[in-house]
Amino acid sequence: MNRVLAGSLCFALISVSAMAARFTADDVVKLTRVSDPQISPDGKSIVIVVAHPNFKTDKYESEVVLVDIANHGQRVLTHDRTVRGYPRWSPTGDRLAYIADDSDHKGQVFVLPMAGGDSMQLTHSAGAVTQFAWKPDGAAVAFAAVDETPKREGEARFLDAFEVGNNDSLVAGPSPSTHIWLIAAGGGEARRLTSGTWSLPVSFPPGSPASPINWSPDGKQIAFVKVVSPLSGDSEHTQMELLDVASGEFHPLTARTLLESYPLISPDGANVAYWYPLDGKPWNDNEIRVVPLARGSAGDRSETAGIDRNMERALWTSNSQALLVGANDRTTVGLWLKPLDGPARRIALGKVTPANAFWVDINLGPKNQLALTGSTPERAAELYYMATLDSAPVRLTDFNASLDALERGKSEMVTWSSDGTELDGVLTYPPGFTPTRKYPLVLYVHGGPQAASKETFNATAQYMAAQGWVVFEPNYRGSDNLGNKFMAAIYRDAGEGPGRDVMTGVAMLEKRGFVDSSRMAVSGWSYGGYMTTWLLGHYNVWKAAVAGASVTDWIDMYAISDGNVTIADQVGGSPHTGDNITSYRNQSPISFAENIHAPTLILHDTGDTRVPIANSYELFRVLKDNGVTTQFFAYPISGHSPNDPIRARDVRKRWVEWIAKYVGTEAPADAGSKPGGN
Repeated sequence: MNRVLAGSLCFALISVSAMAARFTADDVVKLTRVSDPQISPDGKSIVIVVAHPNFKTDKYESEVVLVDIANHGQRVLTHDRTVRGYPRWSPTGDRLAYIADDSDHKGQVFVLPMAGGDSMQLTHSAGAVTQFAWKPDGAAVAFAAVDETPKREGEARFLDAFEVGNNDSLVAGPSPSTHIWLIAAGGGEARRLTSGTWSLPVSFPPGSPASPINWSPDGKQIAFVKVVSPLSGDSEHTQMELLDVASGEFHPLTARTLLESYPLISPDGANVAYWYPLDGKPWNDNEIRVVPLARGSAGDRSETAGIDRNMERALWTSNSQALLVGANDRTTVGLWLKPLDGPARRIALGKVTPANAFWVDINLGPKNQLALTGSTPERAAELYYMATLDSAPVRLTDFNASLDALERGKSEMVTWSSDGTELDGVLTYPPGFTPTRKYPLVLYVHGGPQAASKETFNATAQYMAAQGWVVFEPNYRGSDNLGNKFMAAIYRDAGEGPGRDVMTGVAMLEKRGFVDSSRMAVSGWSYGGYMTTWLLGHYNVWKAAVAGASVTDWIDMYAISDGNVTIADQVGGSPHTGDNITSYRNQSPISFAENIHAPTLILHDTGDTRVPIANSYELFRVLKDNGVTTQFFAYPISGHSPNDPIRARDVRKRWVEWIAKYVGTEAPADAGSKPGGN
């Protein structure tokens, strides 16, 4: 028997009776998801979207739940409906609207009377409703809906060729536009407010939700974002518009035609806050800027330049004199109160980190109460509440309390220096960690790259740590937690600089004495997969690797991904002009894949538009042709990663079992069933 595996098995047999149950792949996907908190107008309750895994249907099933702030009591508001989410209070709080499926499985707006009774289907749109906003007087609802595809008869049904533009290679027909409609709150016929080949923004997950439409306080105007087309590669061609509801006419708020997003009118109607990248460069941090609402007025200015973080949320306070903004900050998420006429103040959140999957999940109430979904290193995501911005966060829900009985490893921030910059990351120790012992080191590299590993409850990291591994989540240059210079440093340097950052972090851990340098593995998904394949081809120190939805060839990404031409923002220009193709090749892990020696597991969805599966096929062929031990499993579904409970569990089991096969384990093996195909 392999010496490493034999030693691990011995440890497992000795320890299994003494230790508490540890995380398994089942526990990772048992998590209840909590999102989109909305404080009621009377400030007494909060509605949230709660999604529970259902292994019989293999879905996360959502419901809207009302939480009483005073006594923490809960009440499910939606029954026997397929809820998509987006709960929004009417201005007086007497009704709650949300999006759920109709009988044709299309998203529609439903309205629930809070005094009692069943929900009424408000919209009957031919295309799915993607978002909506109550008119300030509560008399109507503006909503965005996808345009209906014209029906064809006879031979015309087969004349289905469509013109290709800046879209991905899996698009199977013309991309419909999304436009704004208006309907009375009591129902009736909806009135179209906008039309054309242009579109409101479309969300292409993973990423922020589409820019919300929002009303001026007098109910006469709607702020929205106009995109030149619904094609994914045109998503940067955006400008803020102000729509006159009565006439249907609209005009831009600034002279820009690129990269404006998320306009939000202040409660007093004087200003609009919005997202815009520093200096208009898409690889730079998002700033929050403010422009006066009046057409043609001067005064457009940045409100967050002094914070130097990549802003991913902004909310007006009730008096319109300040903004609450949020962004990744080192290994947490920071919230700042930024007065229009003064310096920003950091909000104290203790150990609570607001959820930030490219959108900080917070809401302000009528008296500036704060609701947020977030987690701590010890507790999975729950709903938290702050009566004022100076209060301590209070946890209102306990959906994931069942995980408290599981033994877990300690997580903490670690820092090191690379190329003169102090970097950070998160280290999770195995349960029962003893610093005098040697442990396998497993890298779990975040994607994005404009994201960050944080000191939150990370169930996948705990599952890995349960195997007896030290789990390292490094924040490399390109991460958005250390300011603009750090995030923008990967422009035309997608791999080499970040690779040095990761490896200096590994060296720092090796010096601590508890890392077994002969048993190290690297793994990640998306840009984490990119970093995995880059590190495999440049540093021959790995015992095993898992490359999930890995970017391996930037030229392919430019041609066929949903980002397509926007890839040039990071890699540098079109690969087909000048000498740029050399830069693309030098930044593509596939160019160095013949140097890979570590056994590598490849995982990918066949319908992935963000990172087309061709990237993984290329990697698989190189590894096979060079005699590297490899397996490649494809999931026959759409999306960037499996989001259903059963496939998500399968991904994690394959991931962990592959690494355990080559680096060993210091803990009992997962008692769950083996994934299919092994």
